[in-house]
Amino acid sequence: MNKKILVFFIAALALLALPLVAQYFGQGWVRILSLSLLYVLLALGLNIVVGYAGLLDLGYVAFYAVGAYMYALLASPHLVENFEWIANLLPNGMHTPVWAVIPLAAGLAALAGVLLGMPVLKLRGDYLAIVTLGFGEIIRVFMNNLEHPVNITNGPRGLDRIDSMNLFGFSFGQAIEIGSYRISSVVLYYYLFLLLVVISVVICHRLETSRIGRAWMAIREDEIAAKAMGINTRNMKLLAFGMGATFGGVSGSMFAAFQGFVSPESFSLQESVLIVAMVVLGGMGHLPGVILGAVMLAALPEVLRYVAGPLQQMSGGRLDASILRQLLIAVAMIAIMLSRPRGLWPAREHGKAVPRAVR
Repeated sequence: MNKKILVFFIAALALLALPLVAQYFGQGWVRILSLSLLYVLLALGLNIVVGYAGLLDLGYVAFYAVGAYMYALLASPHLVENFEWIANLLPNGMHTPVWAVIPLAAGLAALAGVLLGMPVLKLRGDYLAIVTLGFGEIIRVFMNNLEHPVNITNGPRGLDRIDSMNLFGFSFGQAIEIGSYRISSVVLYYYLFLLLVVISVVICHRLETSRIGRAWMAIREDEIAAKAMGINTRNMKLLAFGMGATFGGVSGSMFAAFQGFVSPESFSLQESVLIVAMVVLGGMGHLPGVILGAVMLAALPEVLRYVAGPLQQMSGGRLDASILRQLLIAVAMIAIMLSRPRGLWPAREHGKAVPRAVR
């Protein structure tokens, strides 16, 4: 136990010091770290649906979009400029603090998750994947077209001038100075995202070891047997969709504040596939594996920019750097899945007896 506490303590110190070291190499590296933490949040949420309950969801990015647009509408002048009654009600504009944003984003995304889960309760496997994929595309199309006759989302132009996250007057969008040492806003966002990831990991671990988590895993292994054992599979599935969606909503609101701009292009099918790949590549149902897969796939495309550029120069410009970067990512994923088919850090198999040696 003492060794575990020591390991956790060293890991905590490393995570706290990481952005302070990375900022000496440029703010771009700190930004990569911050975005990686957002993807960890998304992967943890999808792991509840796919890893624990065994429900293949290809439309998870829809909850990400719901959280992002919710915060963008509540923390930008868009609604005040387009609706006179809101301008009269809130003459100073809408500036939502972080303590209100997180519950709102989680609640709205959970409602969307339940609404998605209700029509697809009897679907499994490929059929469920196709329906959830359609749900994700429907949300993206809505965001792209809710400009006429009433301008709600500003269509493909997106929403800008979004406020930074603020907590009791403290803005994460402004750098702070401690003596002669300056901590940039990107570093402050990193610490906010890290806090949310730690809270999410604790919640997921508690869910995994609880009666609800065991019920989800029973449904994943054999739904008919789980129903025969008295598990209410309907409610458990809806709970999985709702709980998983909350992580996506919170992550989306953080993304909107961090970027200061959202548009439908950020919530494409490719994002959903990427999040599913994080869960599968890391190890479905295993929290350390999911975190590892999310960090790798979130950071790898950005890191490979520094590899693809020199390779393009070596080829005399005949190879496109962006295409080469995607090729390197695909090759890396194929190599990992061939060598580690259960993921980089899979969960130990439970419920199986250890085979005895034959004498």
